[in-house]
Amino acid sequence: MSSKAPLFTNTKCECGHQNPVGTVLCEACGKPLEEKEAESSENLEMRYDGVARRSQRVNPGIIDRVWNFFSSVKIAVYLIVLTLLGSMLGTILPQESTFLNIDASTYYKQEYGTAGDIYYKLGLSHTYESWWFVTLLVMIGASLVICSLDRVLPLYKALTRQKIRKHRQFLTRQKVVLVTEVQDDPETWVERVAGPLKKRGYRVKTDGGALLAEKHRFSRWGPYVIHIGLIIFLLAVLARGLPGLNMDQHLAFPQGEITQIPDTTFYLENKKFIVEFYTEEEMPEEFRGTKVLPKLYETQAVLYECTADCGDPSKKPQLNEVASHDIRVNSPLSYKGLKAYQFDYDLTPVLRSVQPELKDSRTGEVYGKFKLTMKNPERSFEAGPYTVTLKEKYMDFGLSDEGQPVSVSPYPNAPAFLFLITGPDLPAEGQQYFYFPKQVDKTKFQQTAINDKLGGGSRFLELEVGDMKDVDFSESTTYLNVRVDRAMPFIWVGAAIVMLGLVLGFYWQHRRVWLTVDDGVLTLGGHTNKNWFGFRREIVGVLGKVDMAVDEKTLDNGGGLA
Repeated sequence: MSSKAPLFTNTKCECGHQNPVGTVLCEACGKPLEEKEAESSENLEMRYDGVARRSQRVNPGIIDRVWNFFSSVKIAVYLIVLTLLGSMLGTILPQESTFLNIDASTYYKQEYGTAGDIYYKLGLSHTYESWWFVTLLVMIGASLVICSLDRVLPLYKALTRQKIRKHRQFLTRQKVVLVTEVQDDPETWVERVAGPLKKRGYRVKTDGGALLAEKHRFSRWGPYVIHIGLIIFLLAVLARGLPGLNMDQHLAFPQGEITQIPDTTFYLENKKFIVEFYTEEEMPEEFRGTKVLPKLYETQAVLYECTADCGDPSKKPQLNEVASHDIRVNSPLSYKGLKAYQFDYDLTPVLRSVQPELKDSRTGEVYGKFKLTMKNPERSFEAGPYTVTLKEKYMDFGLSDEGQPVSVSPYPNAPAFLFLITGPDLPAEGQQYFYFPKQVDKTKFQQTAINDKLGGGSRFLELEVGDMKDVDFSESTTYLNVRVDRAMPFIWVGAAIVMLGLVLGFYWQHRRVWLTVDDGVLTLGGHTNKNWFGFRREIVGVLGKVDMAVDEKTLDNGGGLA
């Protein structure tokens, strides 16, 4: 069929059928309608049986132009190539999502130099979540839908409205053709050949001296079944970007703590972390004396679901245990689509809480102490006649480009707290006090200098830990990869439908035989979408059953059998 839109109006065939614009072969008798096609002797293009498609409309409007753009197979190939190139760009350097707790704006430049900085600024460090990559996927999906509709509807129309009696030119321009004389009455001869065709699985229809035999029509829908599967697959992939349908995070869980999983109502407790290392004798020869290798690390985890007070930071959430599992590598905790995989660990003790004392730096008098937890601390504390109110919390203290305090990560690497102290001998509005629980952070960030500035030089109260017994550390931290992927079942459904379409298209062939007997002359035309040698051999076998010996090679009409 011509790739260009035919420039003729509705055409009435000599058989009397009125064909719509764009029809190449008469919908009723199959006669070629274009002058060039009518005069040609080449095999007919039977992909859509010559039926008109929407993309062949003359003088298309705006909607038709958009339809024509997406219905083009060439455009679909370009889109797929661009998507593949984009995917390749995303693999040059690791994506941001593969790292645990990094500042991407500085990491790529520090790790990969100028090339890494350019890679980050171009947005390639999050290629698969970028607007242009998602747009390409949407365009491929639109192309699949429109390509399918533009072809499957005309094909369905052509195959369900097939006429038994076909024009002689339609028959003689098939790839498998036989023209020979017969002696029997036309209807008798047709009835004789119908029997062997039925035994070979053909559905046979007759009209006097004409016959149409067809089998495995369902295989023609294989490519469109593949398209349906791919559309479902793409929709599922795109749906993973919607809130609540997908999560893939690497989270830290200090031993002995219950930590909320962000954006969910679930909490996970690392009751105990166990790590075992290979002994020197157990180590492979090439690793001995070089480094320590773990042979087992597992997290004894308990998963809780919040049942009340979940979103109220002023109240303790009510938790209900729903699952427990010893998480090891490739043995995750799984509950209702949420999976927690063992990812990494850190044996460095993590500060969990301190009990600082409020004292007078002039006299050394201690007014009282209180327990300050790094996560979810209380908002107000009483220390003698003074009230200590928490104003700001920084889990990982740092300074922005403008010199303002910020938290550079959600983990207690360098915790800092800004308090407001009110009570005797203090201004009515109280006095602010910056507190760093870790001694190394006090020195690094100059706690004394900060507080002198906040107190205007008149500060006399300070917070200090009197004894190491008042400091609580977790023994270790486990890092878990927490995943939720509610779109994955649909991805598998799409993949299964694609496989079904491949099976339909590869293992069966749509075979059709048209036959007419007029004035003692038998004209047979046959068409299949593949395996022409097998089809030709099958026709020879059928004709042999009615005592007609035919050489296979004589059926070849020069169409390039394959």
